[in-house]
Amino acid sequence: MKQLPCLLALLISLVNFATAQLPADSVALTADSLAQRDTVPVADSIASVPLIMEVSKRPLYDTGWVLDPPDLFPVQSIQWQVLEHHPYFSFHLKPVRLAEPVPVSEGELRQFHGKEWLFYSLVLLIILFALLRRAFPKYFNDLFRLFFRTTLKERQISEQLMQSPIPSVLLNGFFTVSAGFYCSFLLEHFGLNPTGHFWTLLLYCIAGLAGAYFIKFTGMKLSGWIFNMKGAANSYIFIVFIINKMIGILLLPFLLVLAFSAGNIYTIGLTLSWCLVGVLLIYRLFLTYTIVRNQVKVSPFHFFLYFLAFEIAPLLLVYKALLVYFS
Repeated sequence: MKQLPCLLALLISLVNFATAQLPADSVALTADSLAQRDTVPVADSIASVPLIMEVSKRPLYDTGWVLDPPDLFPVQSIQWQVLEHHPYFSFHLKPVRLAEPVPVSEGELRQFHGKEWLFYSLVLLIILFALLRRAFPKYFNDLFRLFFRTTLKERQISEQLMQSPIPSVLLNGFFTVSAGFYCSFLLEHFGLNPTGHFWTLLLYCIAGLAGAYFIKFTGMKLSGWIFNMKGAANSYIFIVFIINKMIGILLLPFLLVLAFSAGNIYTIGLTLSWCLVGVLLIYRLFLTYTIVRNQVKVSPFHFFLYFLAFEIAPLLLVYKALLVYFS
């Protein structure tokens, strides 16, 4: 009850405030005084430039194409017409000729001579060795066993090898051909070719080696018969030709190197071949001296003189004869 006067006073004040408000449509609209038109026009400082870029034009349709003329093949005709109808290059016009022709120096005719025949010859030599190896496997096995001394039955193997004349003769011929190639390469390398042609030099080297060893074989046989030392002579001949056969076989890879290499590889192959041949010749000298000493009492000095007279001197005489003949 004490708060009732306060509530009545609040209601009276709210009624007076509501009656004092204006209706919604009685409010007058006024224009914006700040909204004014811009009186300063701003012109564009960048002038518009028309874009004209004619890089290429599509050529007009040309109806002058002719297929398969009577004087040209179809492919040639199409190619030549493509050049003639090119829109940017005038291939159809005549070429410009100078009033005075430009002098052209005559070139030197270059003739290329390959190593085809040398390659075929070495391949044929390798095939020949393969055929011999295939035809006489037991002989090759005994040959390598005796050469490397891998068995104690050396006398028995030696007798078996002596009783096989056909593979022995064939391998001796193989040695002359292989060693002939090697000697020809050496003479060509040092510029000592008196013939001026490799194949002629090869034939002379093969013939010289065959002749030298045939004379040596015949001389040793006669010497053994004259001095009644057939056993020592046969043993010496056997050792000489056994080492020759091994030289002919072991020179095959070096022949390929000397024929088709150059530079450091050629130098290395040549040096290794010299070492191989030198070691085999020293080994042959040692074996022959050991066998001959067991049958004939001979001093090392006399045997060395014999080696110089019958091993080194014939080869030097053959080479000297070739030089004199071709000079």
